[in-house]
Amino acid sequence: MGSEKERSKASTEIWGCKVRGNFLGRHDLFCCSSDNNNAVSMRLSGVVQCAFLALILPAVLSTLWLYLYPVAQNCHFPPSEQHGVAPFRLLALGDPQLEGDTSLPDPNAPLFPGLVGLANRLWTEPLDVAARLLRRTVKDMVTRDLPRLLQAQRKKLDLLGNDYYLAHIYRSTRWWTQPTHVSVLGDLLGSQWINNHEFDRRANRFWNRVFVGAHPWSHNTHEEESEYIAAWDFVDKVGASQTPALLNVAGNHDIGYAGDINQHRIDRFERAFGKVNWRIRIPFSHPSSNLTTELHLVNLNSMNLDNPAWNQHLYHETHSYLDSVINDTNTRNPQDAVILLTHVPLYKPAGVCVDPPFFSYFEPHHGGGIREQNHLSRQSSEKILGGLFGSKRAGIVLNGHDHEGCDTWHDYSEADQAQWNSTSFPALNATTHGIREVTVRSMMGDYGGNAGLLSAWFDDNHGVWKFEYATCYLGKQHIWWAIHIVDIVVVVLGISSGLLQLLDLVTPRRLVLNTDKKYN
Repeated sequence: MGSEKERSKASTEIWGCKVRGNFLGRHDLFCCSSDNNNAVSMRLSGVVQCAFLALILPAVLSTLWLYLYPVAQNCHFPPSEQHGVAPFRLLALGDPQLEGDTSLPDPNAPLFPGLVGLANRLWTEPLDVAARLLRRTVKDMVTRDLPRLLQAQRKKLDLLGNDYYLAHIYRSTRWWTQPTHVSVLGDLLGSQWINNHEFDRRANRFWNRVFVGAHPWSHNTHEEESEYIAAWDFVDKVGASQTPALLNVAGNHDIGYAGDINQHRIDRFERAFGKVNWRIRIPFSHPSSNLTTELHLVNLNSMNLDNPAWNQHLYHETHSYLDSVINDTNTRNPQDAVILLTHVPLYKPAGVCVDPPFFSYFEPHHGGGIREQNHLSRQSSEKILGGLFGSKRAGIVLNGHDHEGCDTWHDYSEADQAQWNSTSFPALNATTHGIREVTVRSMMGDYGGNAGLLSAWFDDNHGVWKFEYATCYLGKQHIWWAIHIVDIVVVVLGISSGLLQLLDLVTPRRLVLNTDKKYN
């Protein structure tokens, strides 16, 4: 027997049914035939709707920021001092390093190796041995095979997301900043050791998933030009931006260092991404001064500039190209300017950039060539600076390789034993006889999804080309992932909320009056 209070409570609601008393002592019991289900459905609908309403605004705002981040961060090419928008605008992207199947388990291997031949062994082995074998197989599946399978699927998803993250950077910055030219400064892929099949797979992802709609810059030499223009020299009379084309630079993860680079790797790179050595001359007319000058875009394969090199023929071929460009440049208008695109940064002492000077070499029985290097040697660097720029020609150097990025000023001092000195930019004691070198920070997610913005214009007042550089960051890849995951959750919540509310509408509450039961 319960207390009066408990009986009163029980008489008010029994099993989800409402009980109403009258003055005759009878209690009318109103029951909903689906009241319990409706109550659960309504509570769930309310929770889902509240979650949807709580997330919809942050999801919309964060998505707008993600897809308009160049606008939100006011990313733009530095303006010309005289004309506002610079006539030459280069979008520079460093080291995307597309990974692939080499980071995944062998696709031809069985998912659960322990199951291979298990049935036959269980049939032939004694019962006690078969039992132990079965227990060990199940344990291996749970502790080894299943985690490995999940890790492989996670890595596949990570590779897919990384491709679209890089594609988002390229697409967003190109749409908003409107460059005239685009360059990827080496390490387009993640390894020079991959086979041809894997190389083609990654190249296909590069063009059809990351840099959608782009293609390598190409030039068809007219017959009347062929006898006057070298095979590596092109004149861009139309503008590479109208195609839109990528000016791709070869990096160590594309073709290797000097100690392992070979003709086969160069051939497949050139087949997929364009030549490793070329120069494009872009003429510009300046009506106010009745001058016509040219910007020389020089792409230099810096991977085998230094010795010891595995393939001496390729080593001499690169130096022959560099010598030809230097000799030809020195015969042209001194007011022309040079933009050098390469992968390995020029020499600089330790402390100027994150990466200090460093060389490592293969063992003598593997050729003894360069296995890894952070910078070019001082000798190669001074050949480039002194030959292409000298002490008076305007220009700038853009490269990659050092994922952290760097900004350096190379100052030519005749008083200091006629050599080039390197300091961080802006150098407080910099003279006009110097060259700026920008090592573009990597566009990979771990380095913030960076894009470089280089502007160039001709200063009519001083009769010289000027250059300015800016950056645009998206942020780490986790931001991209988090926003898209929240968007997916909001979409699922929105659809679920709508379905649950529709279910509430099509499931009416049917009331049944039962006056036969009495409760004292």
